Amino acid sequence: MSNKKEVERYLENRQKEIDGATLYLVLAESEKQPQLAEVYRRLSASEEKHAAAWDHKLKKLNITPPPRKPSWRAGVMIWLTKRFGPQFVLPTITGNEKADSRAYDGQPDAEAREFSRDEKSHARMLSMASKSSGGMPGGSVAQMEGRHRGGGGNALRAAVLGANDGLVSILSLVMGVAGATNDNAAVLIAGLAGLLAGAGSMALGEWLSVQSSRELYENQLKIEAEEIEESPEEEQEELSLIYQSKGLPEDRARELAAHMMADKGSILDTLAREELGIDPEELGGSAYEAAFTSFILFAVGAIFPIFPFFFWSGSFAIYMSMAVSGLGLFVIGAAITLMTGRGILFSGTRQVLVGLAAAVLTYGIGRLIGVSLA
Repeated sequence: MSNKKEVERYLENRQKEIDGATLYLVLAESEKQPQLAEVYRRLSASEEKHAAAWDHKLKKLNITPPPRKPSWRAGVMIWLTKRFGPQFVLPTITGNEKADSRAYDGQPDAEAREFSRDEKSHARMLSMASKSSGGMPGGSVAQMEGRHRGGGGNALRAAVLGANDGLVSILSLVMGVAGATNDNAAVLIAGLAGLLAGAGSMALGEWLSVQSSRELYENQLKIEAEEIEESPEEEQEELSLIYQSKGLPEDRARELAAHMMADKGSILDTLAREELGIDPEELGGSAYEAAFTSFILFAVGAIFPIFPFFFWSGSFAIYMSMAVSGLGLFVIGAAITLMTGRGILFSGTRQVLVGLAAAVLTYGIGRLIGVSLA
């Protein structure tokens, strides 16, 4: 029995390392910055070494390791990385890495103790990388300086929650109206109006957010350019502190900072990425693209509870709307497991129960209002 549990533990450890090695390699291939891509390649090599160690442990127990392939979660993250780029998934990967860094705690093997240290180091490195679309930032220096403000987000989380907002809010709206009236046209009008209003509001809010960020970044770059012109010695010292915070010895950090400051053509780009965490080529992305994406994500979620009313009416349309929405909620719950690591059945079922509970509540309220008005 204990041997079986040991094998299961080795297999679970091995799979996590295979997922990490594959995912880091894809990150390296997708990353535009050579230095950051090299970091990902080294992380991948480290995870490969760990996976090989668990292969060896399994073979010592006369267990043939199964073929190496990423899990479905890693597969989805790989697809998202290739489709949208490393920054879309990096915050989620960082969160998962932090959780996985504790997975070896309490395991008795000597390998587990060694790998635990490695995984915690990986989590710290990823945490630095995920703070900025420009690469490894010197956020602490920028905060001490007090003139720059920045922020980051989790694009994958935002995408999932955007679709969830559309589905739950419009499902509740549709059920409330359906409870108050038997008029199919009224339900459709309310649902479509809610879809357009909600999606438009989301798009406008996202446009304002991204456009404000772009303007903030542009102002930060302007400030940085002025500081380079007026106080090059101070900027060189800040750059040296950043490199020291990344682990370089002081003399090497000062030498590298001096070398970078001598390159007048790219020093603003370097300081923008290292000190401010800004990619000057993107400045947070396109406000219009962000607005369009938010509109589409909300609308995709919102269409689930509406479209049954195009084909059916009465109680059957309500049941179909609840059923289709339940399916959509389960898919969203499954997508959330990419960030939480929980089981699909647990997350999907929880999402369905919460969403349908809100729909039943608004249906009941609508029913009471309809009876009162009648």
